[in-house]
Amino acid sequence: MATEAIGVRVPARSAGHDLRAVKIVLHREMLRFVNDRTRMLSMLVQPVLWLFVMGTGLGSLVRGSIPGVDYRTFMYPGMISMTVIMTAMFSAGSIVWDREFGFLREMLVAPVSRGAIVIGKCLGGAVVAVGQGIIIVAMAGLVGVPYAPGLIVTLLLEMFLAAFTITAFGVTLAARMKNMQTFFGLMQMAIMPMMFLSGAMFPLANLPSWLHLLTVVNPMTYAVDPMREAVFAHLDVPSAAASMLNPGVRWFDFQVPVGLELGLVAGLGFVLLLVAVMEFRKAE
Repeated sequence: MATEAIGVRVPARSAGHDLRAVKIVLHREMLRFVNDRTRMLSMLVQPVLWLFVMGTGLGSLVRGSIPGVDYRTFMYPGMISMTVIMTAMFSAGSIVWDREFGFLREMLVAPVSRGAIVIGKCLGGAVVAVGQGIIIVAMAGLVGVPYAPGLIVTLLLEMFLAAFTITAFGVTLAARMKNMQTFFGLMQMAIMPMMFLSGAMFPLANLPSWLHLLTVVNPMTYAVDPMREAVFAHLDVPSAAASMLNPGVRWFDFQVPVGLELGLVAGLGFVLLLVAVMEFRKAE
C-alpha cells in the first residue's frame, strides 16, 4: 500500500509577519531584562559610583572655579548616558549568547525577514536601556536637578535615540561574534574611549586642540551634549559657570545646534541599522 506524502506549507513572508516578529523580539528582550535583577543592579553600580563618589571628590577640587554649581549636577547627564549606553550594548550582546545556545539559528530560519529581527532587537535594547535610565532620572533631586515634566520628557526621548543608535552599533559588532568574551572585549575597547571623550565627565570648554578634535569626531558627544543642554536649561546657573560647564559643541566658529546634534545621532543610528541588517543577512 503506497503511502501518500503529506505536504508542508510554509507561510509566505509578509509585512504582518515581520511586524509580529519585531513585537516578539522586543517582548523577549523586555522579559529577559525584567527577570534578570542581578543585571539591573550591576548596570546601575558604575554610574552611581561615578556620580556620587567621583562627582563628590572632583567637586571638592573645582568648587572654587564653579561657584554656585554642584559638580555632580554637571556630571548627571553624562551618567544618564553611561547607564543607557552600557545597558544598550549588553542588550545587543545577547545575540552572541543566543548564537552559542542555538536560539539565534531558530530565529534566522523563521519565515520573517532578518531586518525585522534586527529592528526588534534594536527597539528592545533601546526600551530596556531607557527603563534602566529612568532610575538615574529619578535621582535628579539628589544632585540639584528639578523634576520638571518638560525636562523629563526631553531626557526620555534623547535617551531612547542614543540607546537605539548604540544598540544598532552593538548588533553590528555582535552579528559575526562567536563567543561572549570576544564581544565584551571589543565592546570595552569601543565604548570606554567614546564615553571618556564625550564630555560626560569633564567640560568641553578650553580643551587642548588635539583633545577638542577627538571630542568633535566622537559620535557620543552628540548624544551627551543635548542631555546637558536640556538639564542646564532648567537650572539657575551663573553665566560664567554655564559657559564653562555647558559650552556646547563647536565646529571651528560654528556652534552646533541641539537639533543638528540629534539629527546626527538619528542618522548614525539609521546607517548602523542598515549595516546590522546586511551583516545579519550574511550570517549563518
